[in-house]
Amino acid sequence: QVQLVESGGGLVQAGGSLRLSCAASGRTFARYAMGWFRQAPGKEREFVALISWNGLSTYYGDSVKGRFTISRDNAKNTVYLQMNSLKPEDTAVYYCAAGTPKVVRKADEYDSWGQGTQVTVSS
Repeated sequence: QVQLVESGGGLVQAGGSLRLSCAASGRTFARYAMGWFRQAPGKEREFVALISWNGLSTYYGDSVKGRFTISRDNAKNTVYLQMNSLKPEDTAVYYCAAGTPKVVRKADEYDSWGQGTQVTVSS
């Protein structure tokens, strides 16, 4: 397992941008696919994006396609989520996760989770 720490959340107006980072500790970071999920109050955790261990494959949730971009830097043990054209419905706690999921949208297929970072989008 790896330890994950998210950063970069905050308050932004609709239409704005934020870049989230997730720093991982441990030597095995490059072995794992990395995902981003989010959870709004009263809602289930929602898949946002995933990037393969080598960065060659990416997957996105339908609600963020074309607006969010996931990337990773294995030399820095860090994964990023660039969020553009933010909407109030993007407001949530964002979590990064590491694992080798067979079904990328299923949260319980990931082994390690960060503590989350709050993103609030005002209208």
